Amino acid sequence: MNYRRFFSEAIDQLHAEKRYRVFADLERIVGRFPRAIWRGPHGAREITVWCSNDYLGMGQHPVVIEAMQRAAGGMGAGAGGTRNISGTHHPIVELEAELADLHGKEAGLVFTSGFVSNEAAISTIARLLPNCLILSDELNHASMIEGVRRSGAEKKIFRHNDLAHLESLLQAAGPERAKLIVFESVYSMDGDIAPIAGIADLAEKYNAMTYIDEVHAVGMYGARGGGITEREGLAHRIDVIEGTLAKGFGVIGGYITGSADVIDAVRSYAPGFIFTTALPPAIAAAATASIRHLKKSSAEREAHQRQAQRTKEVLSAAGLPVMPSETHIVPVLVGDPELCKMASDRLLEKHDIYIQPINYPTVPRGTERLRITPTPYHDDALIENLRDALLETWEALGLRFKGEEEPVTAASADVIPLVVSKSGG
Repeated sequence: MNYRRFFSEAIDQLHAEKRYRVFADLERIVGRFPRAIWRGPHGAREITVWCSNDYLGMGQHPVVIEAMQRAAGGMGAGAGGTRNISGTHHPIVELEAELADLHGKEAGLVFTSGFVSNEAAISTIARLLPNCLILSDELNHASMIEGVRRSGAEKKIFRHNDLAHLESLLQAAGPERAKLIVFESVYSMDGDIAPIAGIADLAEKYNAMTYIDEVHAVGMYGARGGGITEREGLAHRIDVIEGTLAKGFGVIGGYITGSADVIDAVRSYAPGFIFTTALPPAIAAAATASIRHLKKSSAEREAHQRQAQRTKEVLSAAGLPVMPSETHIVPVLVGDPELCKMASDRLLEKHDIYIQPINYPTVPRGTERLRITPTPYHDDALIENLRDALLETWEALGLRFKGEEEPVTAASADVIPLVVSKSGG
């Protein structure tokens, strides 16, 4: 049997659908964020990154870097093992206490990534609840979907942010059955926010447990960076708050916070926690430094919101098809996978601007987009430069401007695709 053929055919299928992903080779420049070195087909040159999930630039903050260097110098590079086998070190214990405090919960538990924290926590909590029914928002992240799947529990999908639909499912399940509602605070592709208070009301009415993913909100919202639940005064009404250390906090790792019993149960039963080497001391120390800084400083959050709003206003005023967003996410609609890739390539090759194309299955077919994420360091001059580059790209590729109805496809665009960096979609 030619095993290799099955893999090559799978890759050929992605190429045929114009959604094959190849990554841009970038080197961030400490102290000059969002500038980076792009190593493209014609050599290395400096570009501006407009799609980083290091939303506040904390990955290059001096306090964070110093904490990482100090911990690595004192404790070495690795954790030494799983948490059960010599991997529980003091910086990770400090980090979990800091996270519990951030969300006003009794305890916290750190994982190697946000994906793992969702997959492990959701699957374990649902398995430990008798005859659990999981109610999951239809736009939940792949990590949450995987956690639901691995739990083996029955699931019901409710329409995105649709409280009436959720209530009908809760009502049908009955008050005595164990129920777990899993949803996000900020949905990262459209930038909209869940009706958290309404979901908490329904959970209380129908005796359900709640699990919220605050990955795209921690650090950026709330007086201390506790996310949308903190901003809206709702953290105490949510049973489990999950987050990441890799976006607003600029490092890497995921976590959950909640009651001591829930956290201890996940710690004791989740394979994704038990059998994984712990985060290194330097990573934990850097994350703790970032969280502590953002608990005290609102300057980064205020600048972030100001520049995100400014970006939306400037691009919209220019007639670019900025999709509605309640948050810092600025999606610009393209609507065709090949054109989305071509737009990304043109921006990088001609304008030294890097924005990764977002294509199916990350977003539905026909809603392919450029997902722009302004940071506090994208100043007004950079925003204006982005506008001009997008306008040139839209004109060159014949893309739709705001208010134009007829869809454009790569086949109908009278352009020759650029052969540039392979920054996949």
